[in-house]
Amino acid sequence: MENQNSKSMIKKAKILIIDDEEDTLDIFRRQLEDEYEIDTADSAATAVEKLNINEYHIAMTDLVMPNEDGIELFKKIKEQWPHISVMVISGKASIEMAVEAMKLGADEFIEKPVEDLDLLKLMIEKILKAKWQIEEIDRLRRMLAQGFERTKIIGNSYAIQKVMEKVQRIAPLDTTILISGETGVGKELFADLIFSNSNRKDKKFVSVNCGSLPENLLESMLFGHKKGAFTSAIRDKKGYFQEADEGTLFLDEITETSQAFQVKLLRALEKGIIRWVGGDKDIEVNVRIITATNKDLEEEVRKGNFREDLYYRLNVINIHIPPLRERVEDIILLANTFVKEFAKKYSKADLKISEPVMSILTTKAWKGNVRELRNSIEHAVAMATHKKIIPEDLPSHVYQQKKSTGNKSLENILHLPYPQAKETFEKSYLEQLIKSCKGDVTKAATISGIKRQNIYEKFKRYSIDPAKYRVPSDSS
Repeated sequence: MENQNSKSMIKKAKILIIDDEEDTLDIFRRQLEDEYEIDTADSAATAVEKLNINEYHIAMTDLVMPNEDGIELFKKIKEQWPHISVMVISGKASIEMAVEAMKLGADEFIEKPVEDLDLLKLMIEKILKAKWQIEEIDRLRRMLAQGFERTKIIGNSYAIQKVMEKVQRIAPLDTTILISGETGVGKELFADLIFSNSNRKDKKFVSVNCGSLPENLLESMLFGHKKGAFTSAIRDKKGYFQEADEGTLFLDEITETSQAFQVKLLRALEKGIIRWVGGDKDIEVNVRIITATNKDLEEEVRKGNFREDLYYRLNVINIHIPPLRERVEDIILLANTFVKEFAKKYSKADLKISEPVMSILTTKAWKGNVRELRNSIEHAVAMATHKKIIPEDLPSHVYQQKKSTGNKSLENILHLPYPQAKETFEKSYLEQLIKSCKGDVTKAATISGIKRQNIYEKFKRYSIDPAKYRVPSDSS
């Protein structure tokens, strides 16, 4: 599965197509405009005008145009707009011109007429992904240069990178933060990440799950209590607020608290003062508060389940952690990381994930998000008896393909944007096709109607190895 940032770039990518043939421009525009922002120019002069006033990710230029030298235009683009990737397209260019263009740094060369437009899109995606990877490396280097600690967060998708950028900006600010997100997305990890990059990092980070404690105990645990305040209070005890003094207090599942408790919490936040249960004096505390919820807090306020004044006090800055279904490509990185972790735990060195299993993992909705994925990988590693994890090693609620109908398979991709859904289907189709053809690429090409050269490109793109289907294997 492609990286989400590369996917985002693909959706936003602006491409300038330069060709003196109107039919060529029209064909390219119609085939690419659904996925990219397309601009066209019918001459080098027009192209330069547009390059001067617009930002483009890719320029696709013909090498041979009447009264114009495509190579000179190519050189000008590389000199004046070095950030733009250049694809050379031509049906009239000599071999020497094509070789010169590639030597000068052309990213791809396409010969007209372009018979396989899917292959053209693959080339575009390849260029955009490479651009994204360079930008990601630069972004991560900047983070490291600024001393930003992010080792606990696994994921390099566009969605996660946007969260990381926000965390980097707000971590040093001594303000209240509300983290929202579905169950299992790792809200506590992000709270800890904020703490680790804050000015309070040398003090204590205290985490409390408000939903796991009854109200009377929660109040006692947070604010402390005097001896004899209730039956089991056999001695004075400081609460988490005092334990986290000068540090950070993380309150998870904040929506599970009662309104009576919310009033006391609001007082503590506004005045920096707490009072022990059974106590009669105020105690000053200096604590940074980070809260989290898996519910829509605004909706809880509308329903009267959560105090509006406390909501505004907690929601000074909101960080929303996207679910796995919105960052599918992170599943690959997470799954491989978890396999390494549990392979070591269960003494199963060199254990890998097979292609069929990775396909299953990247098409599942994962309602439990990272937590569910991690538990599923641990189950699979524990059950694995081969060098690779196979579908049967997965928990039954994850691997249901044998019992699924075509409609069920379709449901698995309905939550994806069209380009990702198309990719997921294509990968699954090609895997099943080459498997049914017992690794015979020529037969697969004949059945699918895809040229042999192009089907090899697709296999390479999806990391599908036809050879492993030619003989029975215990790992796939």
